[in-house]
Amino acid sequence: MTHTVTTRGKLQILALSGEIDMQSSPAVRQLILDLVKKKTAVVIDLSAVKYMDSSGVATLVEGLQNAKKLGQSFVLAAPSGSVLGVIKLARLDKVFRIVASVEECDDLGA
Repeated sequence: MTHTVTTRGKLQILALSGEIDMQSSPAVRQLILDLVKKKTAVVIDLSAVKYMDSSGVATLVEGLQNAKKLGQSFVLAAPSGSVLGVIKLARLDKVFRIVASVEECDDLGA
C-alpha cells in the first residue's frame, strides 16, 4: 500500500493505492486519524485500491465516526469496482458519501 496526501483549500485528500488488508490497515488508520485531527474535510481517494478486506472497511468506518464527532465531512472518492463491492456487501454504501471523482468534492474545500 502506498499513499499521497494533498491539500486543496480546506480539503485534505488521501490517495491510497494497492491493497488495504490486515497488514496495511493500521497504517491507513493512522493516516486517516491524523487527517481528521486537522479538522478539515477529508476525502479518501480509493481509485487505485485494488483490494480491501474487512479490516480496511473497519478503518474507513472509524475515520467516518471520528469525522462526524468533529462535524467534518468524510468522503470516499472513486472506489474501484472490487472496493465498492466490499462496501456494498457490508451495506455501507448507504452510510458513506461516495462520489465518482475527487473533483466532486471541491466544494468541501472552499
